[in-house]
Amino acid sequence: MLKFLDLSVKFTVLPRASKERGASLIVVMLLLVIVSILGISGVQISMMAERGTRNDRDTQIAWQSTEAALMDAEFDILGQPASSSTKRNSIFKRGSTDISQFVQDCGTSGNTIGLCALNATGKPAWLAVDFTITANNAPTTVFGTYTGRTFPSGNAGIQPAQPPRYVIEPIPDPSMSRTKDPKDVKYIYRITAMGFGPNADTQTVSQVIFRN
Repeated sequence: MLKFLDLSVKFTVLPRASKERGASLIVVMLLLVIVSILGISGVQISMMAERGTRNDRDTQIAWQSTEAALMDAEFDILGQPASSSTKRNSIFKRGSTDISQFVQDCGTSGNTIGLCALNATGKPAWLAVDFTITANNAPTTVFGTYTGRTFPSGNAGIQPAQPPRYVIEPIPDPSMSRTKDPKDVKYIYRITAMGFGPNADTQTVSQVIFRN
């Protein structure tokens, strides 16, 4: 007698409501992921914009500090204000041919602080000097050293982290270019200043040529 195997397959049909609930859960999860990504991206963009605005503000403060140092250097050369007890304007006589007070690699003491001899070859002094040195023997002149003027700085509030600094170099007056005897060459002055932002790493440099 032949026996046949029962190979029939039974299918269980899930209720439609159960299928719909499963699909809805997947859609909700996808939406949550997308919203989370958009939220994180928005926060990152906001943080980048805030950092950019802060950097721009710090740079503007540093530029203002630099401009103040250039003006202080001009007062230094002119011996202003007259009430200052630390003037050294006798070094910067109009039409002067004496540059003996200007030191190679920049002076660090007395009336020679920040006075840099002109380098005939190689880098000019303003490129070789380190403006970030703040020790007493720094080769740069800190704001107000020879003018008695004050400059607000420090960690209180939004202001430069430290006072600006400058150096002064003598350069031959272009109007004397035809002078053959070096002893007759007259000099004008190149002022280079560095200012700082609320973050000392934010630095700006500016330069002017000044004729006394």
